[in-house]
Amino acid sequence: MSDAVWKRAEIESPCVKVCVIHPTERLCTGCLRSIDEIMAWSKLSAEERSTVMAELPSRAPRLAKRRGGRAARVAPDLS
Repeated sequence: MSDAVWKRAEIESPCVKVCVIHPTERLCTGCLRSIDEIMAWSKLSAEERSTVMAELPSRAPRLAKRRGGRAARVAPDLS
């Protein structure tokens, strides 16, 4: 039996427990929120949370560009 007293009608956090801040984009690589948004999340109104949630998908490409790694270090075989 579910207890309605403990149900909250608010937007859930997008946190996926992968809390790593991208060094140049300054976004969490797990949830795509900024540090400021993460810190303020519990104090944001439902409307403010909805706005942040709507923006998150558009932020993903900012982290998709991968530079370096093995492919960047290994010279192609031109023979």
